[in-house]
Amino acid sequence: MGHPKNTYALVADIGGTNTRVALAHGRSIVDGTIRRYRNSAFPGLEAVLERYIAEENGVDPIAACVAVAGPVRDARATLTNLDWTIDKTTLTRATRAETTAILNDLQAQGHALGHIAPENIRTIIDGPADHPNAAKLVVGIGTGFNAAPVYDLEQGRVVTPSESGHANLPIRTERELQLCQFVSTAHGFPAVEDVLSGRGLERVYAFLGYESDDPRERAAHDIMAACEDGSDPRAEDAARLFTRILGTVCGNLSLIQLPFGGVYLAGGVARAFAPHLTHFGFEQAFRDKGRFAGFMGNFAVHVIEDDYAALTGSAAHLHGLMG
Repeated sequence: MGHPKNTYALVADIGGTNTRVALAHGRSIVDGTIRRYRNSAFPGLEAVLERYIAEENGVDPIAACVAVAGPVRDARATLTNLDWTIDKTTLTRATRAETTAILNDLQAQGHALGHIAPENIRTIIDGPADHPNAAKLVVGIGTGFNAAPVYDLEQGRVVTPSESGHANLPIRTERELQLCQFVSTAHGFPAVEDVLSGRGLERVYAFLGYESDDPRERAAHDIMAACEDGSDPRAEDAARLFTRILGTVCGNLSLIQLPFGGVYLAGGVARAFAPHLTHFGFEQAFRDKGRFAGFMGNFAVHVIEDDYAALTGSAAHLHGLMG
């Protein structure tokens, strides 16, 4: 059965591995329209969207918005972990939509705040009740790492882009220095993303093997599975080290952005770690800021457990654009 013409918006979330596409009506995703595509099977986004439109009976969307795991400048996006370039001309040609937008994926997560079902928000650190217009911070941990501040202004919501994952990883201990040296690249000390991501967790695990003169490698999903069933002490050690570094970085970002409205962790790795953050020491590392340790109590930390939040955020952004 076909869809009514010029009624729905097309929204897409383009990650390093998969692209998810859906139709939206207002700020809501239309039930049954979410489809997932493996990026390696397509030469570019245009081919993905053409496949989706065909599978949705030739739907003719009135608007289209894509959230991209990479920097966006002058309505042009280059994916950090995928050799695709996306611009408005391509998006318009693929969808024939009258209104189009391109967001960084963390910007889309920021636009989703306030439109996510409460049961899909897990609180890790409680904080004081926030003012509705207080700044917020979204931190994405998945194939890569990034963060974006969220501001609710009189003119509407503004989510400013960044590439926080490519800043230098902070070093506080001798062991963290050794980890940085282990995973260092041609650019010197590794960036935040080189440790705080799915492949970063694998590097931490490999580092612990190197450190103990017992080298082994495991995939990130196997490391997390071993944390669940207790079958591999090294996996727990890797997750604990990963978590404490994550707490330090999130604390640093909070002091920079002052998100009195809360910090929201998003992405597949964040969701996988959510049940373990408390006992692996996230809060202690987050608050470990010397004389500012008490001040860190101003910032609540939550995990977004809605895998489709970026689609909702893209729909919310389009809804705001179209008034």
